Amino acid sequence: MTYSLDTLITSGGASAAPRTGLSRFAHETAIVLGLVGMVFWLIALISYSPQDAAFSTSGTGGLTANWGGRLGALLADANYFLFGFSAWWPFAAAVRAWLTSLAQWMRGEGRADSQGHFSRTRIAFWLALALLLCASCALEWSRLYRFEGKLPDHAGGALGFIVGPLGVKWLGFTGSGLVFVALVVVGAAVVFRFSWSHVAERLGARLYGLVEARREKREIAEDVALGQQAARLREEVLQEERVEIEEHHPVPVLIEPLVLDVPKSERVAKERQKPLFMELPDSKLPQVDLLDGPTGRQETVSNETLEMTSRLIEKKLKDFGVEVRVVLAQPGPVITRYEIEPATGVKGSQIVNLAKDLARSLSLVSIRVIETIPGKNFMALELPNAKRQSIRLSEILGSQVYNEAKSM
Repeated sequence: MTYSLDTLITSGGASAAPRTGLSRFAHETAIVLGLVGMVFWLIALISYSPQDAAFSTSGTGGLTANWGGRLGALLADANYFLFGFSAWWPFAAAVRAWLTSLAQWMRGEGRADSQGHFSRTRIAFWLALALLLCASCALEWSRLYRFEGKLPDHAGGALGFIVGPLGVKWLGFTGSGLVFVALVVVGAAVVFRFSWSHVAERLGARLYGLVEARREKREIAEDVALGQQAARLREEVLQEERVEIEEHHPVPVLIEPLVLDVPKSERVAKERQKPLFMELPDSKLPQVDLLDGPTGRQETVSNETLEMTSRLIEKKLKDFGVEVRVVLAQPGPVITRYEIEPATGVKGSQIVNLAKDLARSLSLVSIRVIETIPGKNFMALELPNAKRQSIRLSEILGSQVYNEAKSM
């Protein structure tokens, strides 16, 4: 255990007066003699032997085994006879007092003799030391009696033989143990001037540091293991077949221009060239002029809408597992016709069966599927326009396509 100079100085009272030459010499002499005495006391306690002649034993008559000779044997026998193994408490208290005196000398202060021999600090020290010895000897007598063979008398010495039975008689075996342990704890704190809370804090900090150090070492070891594993994986040569993916560029959709002016038939041209003052010849059919003429063209489907709808048709059919390609878009006044080219292996019945699902995915009421287009290997989808245009009967009857039809 280490001590700081601040904890070794006696608190309370006025500061010590400056030292004179004589008092300083006396202080230094006391420090040196105290050190020699404590060393002699220590070797006497360490080298104690029951075979040496002393107060409690006559010995074997041989050479003294104690390192301190006959005086050391007497000193050790007296300590162990009176206090048992608790004799180490007075020695530890003497070491503490010597360190306090050494700290005062290093600070240039004289001994605090002017404060009175029986100051409150010294009274507390001696009272705490007495309680510590009584409690320790009693615990030794009641709990460590198996070590009596190594002592000149009972475990706990003569003091334990007196205090121990009294404590067991009045407090019981368990109660006396609790009380004596509490007295040892309090007495040690007062004699050696330390706080058990500080001891607990330092012990907890040390244990926490050890746990954190072990955790850091474990994490470092795990990181090293993961790094080595990753290095081994990088060293393995992986041969993978390279698959070249061809980029699919959609073929632009061919969009036919919307027919704004329907070519007129020869019949309409002849009917317009009628004479002013001659009667009209007999005709089986009424003149086309009797019908209302065509109105101006309304808004048509834009090319951007046709392109977007074409790509949307391809995507929705692909979602259903059918791959097609829109090759032509023919906008009309009422519907727009999209000619599609099915991929290899796609049957026309698959597209026909998906007509309702495709209409629902495109948010339309219905879609007409044309399976066969004369002269082409394509199919067609007819989608209704968002805005329908009106078609006059005169426009149909007066068109060149209608008059040149074979059915006419």
